[in-house]
Amino acid sequence: MPERETISVNFGRPVPVFPLDGVVLLPQQVLPLHIFEERYVQMVGRVLDGSGQIALAVFEGDDWKKDYNGVPPIRPYVCLGQIAQHETLPGERYNILLQGVCRARVVDEFEPDEDRLYRTAMLEPVGLDPSTVDGSELEPMRQWIEDELSDGPLKQLSVAEHVLEYVRNDSIPMPALLELVGFTVVTDPAQRYRLLAEGDLRRRAGILKASMNDLERLVRSAERQRPDEWPKGMSWN
Repeated sequence: MPERETISVNFGRPVPVFPLDGVVLLPQQVLPLHIFEERYVQMVGRVLDGSGQIALAVFEGDDWKKDYNGVPPIRPYVCLGQIAQHETLPGERYNILLQGVCRARVVDEFEPDEDRLYRTAMLEPVGLDPSTVDGSELEPMRQWIEDELSDGPLKQLSVAEHVLEYVRNDSIPMPALLELVGFTVVTDPAQRYRLLAEGDLRRRAGILKASMNDLERLVRSAERQRPDEWPKGMSWN
């Protein structure tokens, strides 16, 4: 997990928007991206000269497939990200590492124009009220997560041992820990978007717990199929 640092966000100015399909960035997550389209190369070049911040959005429905080069609709909740590292490549391309900073909601959109090839949006923060981010009453969930990843079926996850290092570190506050477990363990795009869209920490903890329970049931179901006994090339699905 990246070291925590203070990042200032100006919600009084439009933010460049980078929409993708099925890719949900969560706060504190670091996402590698390869930027090659002209409009987004322009976007990255400009934000590197400024705040370095981009709102990663998710396309709404499947309309984007027919109108990808236009301005297809996006879902209302986004993750504001900070470019933590970048590499300029030959042929006007970039590799960037985008670190999730905070949840936000789109309140107004501005389409591209002759000078700016990408859309921008006015955002409002989600879940930054101090009363929603303490999380001390959720500390018992730390032990539940540890039990799930150390003794339950989820210990088979390739990331289990790595996540357990953070779970067992009491200096990591629960809000940060829940973010880390969410973006590491939850891979289903629909569930990840639910985590993104929920500003209330307690309800977000409930979504995470339900997602982990669903994943546990899936692992148990796979275990019952006993793949070591399957005929070659077959399963009992």
